[in-house]
Amino acid sequence: MEKDKYVGICKVGEKGQIVIPVEARKMFDIKPGDSIIVLCDKEKGIALVKSDIIENLTESVFPKDKGEKQ
Repeated sequence: MEKDKYVGICKVGEKGQIVIPVEARKMFDIKPGDSIIVLCDKEKGIALVKSDIIENLTESVFPKDKGEKQ
């Protein structure tokens, strides 16, 4: 399979938790403590997105003023 694609399987634990396979974590630079956004559509399924991707998108839509504190 291409290096920019990955297919894996993970089991859902008793508390609804899943373990993201190491190959996927490396691909998206996911580290312990990172936040993941869960996007759901009943017909299309579930997507996991690293939260910094959404943060970068919102910053491009709503850029901070030069004088605004970060």
